[in-house]
Amino acid sequence: MKKSVIIFYLSIIVGLLSSCQKFSYYQQNPNEPTKASPNLLLTNIEQQAFAAVDLEAAVTCRYMIYNQSVDLNQYYGWQRASFNGYDNLRQVVKMEEEAKRVNNPNYTALGLFFRSYYIIKLTETFGDVPYSDALKGDNGIFTPTYDTQEDIYLKVLNDLKSANNMLSVANGPINGDVVYNGDIQKWKKAINSLTLRVLMSLSLKTTNSKLDVINRFKEIVANPAQYPIFTSNADNAALTYHDLAGNYYPYYNDNSMKTDWYMDSSFVHILKNLKDPRLFVYADKMPSASNLPDNDFDAYGGGIGSAPLANNVQMMVDGKLSPINHRYYNDPVNEPSIAIGYPEVEFILAEAVQRGWISGDANTYYKNGIRASLDFSNYQNTYSSSTIDTYVNEPAVQLQSGQELEQILTQKYIAMFMNSGWQPFYNQRRTGTPVFETSGAGILNDGKIPKRWMYPESEYNQNQTNVEAAVSRQFPEGDNINGVMWLLK
Repeated sequence: MKKSVIIFYLSIIVGLLSSCQKFSYYQQNPNEPTKASPNLLLTNIEQQAFAAVDLEAAVTCRYMIYNQSVDLNQYYGWQRASFNGYDNLRQVVKMEEEAKRVNNPNYTALGLFFRSYYIIKLTETFGDVPYSDALKGDNGIFTPTYDTQEDIYLKVLNDLKSANNMLSVANGPINGDVVYNGDIQKWKKAINSLTLRVLMSLSLKTTNSKLDVINRFKEIVANPAQYPIFTSNADNAALTYHDLAGNYYPYYNDNSMKTDWYMDSSFVHILKNLKDPRLFVYADKMPSASNLPDNDFDAYGGGIGSAPLANNVQMMVDGKLSPINHRYYNDPVNEPSIAIGYPEVEFILAEAVQRGWISGDANTYYKNGIRASLDFSNYQNTYSSSTIDTYVNEPAVQLQSGQELEQILTQKYIAMFMNSGWQPFYNQRRTGTPVFETSGAGILNDGKIPKRWMYPESEYNQNQTNVEAAVSRQFPEGDNINGVMWLLK
């Protein structure tokens, strides 16, 4: 009797253990892959990272105005931003894991590039953000501490250098690459060009011995064999669009783009004063000037970004606003979306010479950047090569003593129209060039241009101790849009 009872209970235990094993087994959905090839992850990461056409940035940076309703970016009344960038970083972390699994260090190097790319965007937006403890939920870290901007920039600079040195043909092919088709040399150029951008964004930190900004910059420029950078528009880190469903230019057939978006007078005036032919490919003529030739600068005008909405609507009704050029919503291909471009690199080099960081001819870099931008923007050969030559030789375009930095930065700003994401805002925030007009009665934030975005509300709900500690050490006045982050001090 006792023996039979023991056998009975043993059978129950075995059954329970078997059931547990089956339960765990069935948590894996056989119809969903648990492992993802790094090349498939790379394609999606590139498509997300290099989608740098942003209308909200366009109104913030006084390129355009929006006439359908009050846009808080246009009127400088924004408040919080999201931590969505961490969703993209999760994909990068997954690609790095899969790179180790398939033993291809080239994907690891690209992981360092994209990690750096995304965390820089996050820290430029907020200030201090989680990084060293971020994305470690598998390790039980659900409330990550916030890294200082100084530490983030130091890690990014070191990681980008490691990424450049790690990339090698011997490591294996880079498949799934819709930007450079696996070209190792072009990826090195992108990595080092991003590094130059990051270093120039630290122009207020040249005395920081840990970052060693100027010497790092010199090291790259002085050794193109080890640290190649962009040398033409063919090197641009950009997404190319196609006349295929799912691959169209992002504002193709966008009805709002057709009816609600117009040029800002600040930008139009800059282009007119310089006699810049890019005006003819950036904008369409004002309806009230339809009888004038397309290449007549008098045919173009813009609204005042800070004016009350009703004022700009009335200008639209009167036909005195230039819409954005119809190609931006009529052409499914239009132009690539530049995330990091050759013109920007040339202007960075020109600025570095002007600041005394490197030797060289600032004028040569400056004019290389202008020509590259004109070539890129020359939609369907709207203007000729002789027109480009004429523009580059215009008296107003020539560098003037004492005004060199302003002119270099203005041309950099022009080149980033409908490209480069929020870079024109961050450049203006760092340098004050160009001046973003705030004199109109519609402006919010007491007439000031914000310096940052406030942390997400979700952080206060889920990571309160750490976000409050970050705010306390950075912004004595509290978490607000006018706080001056370390980068700008």
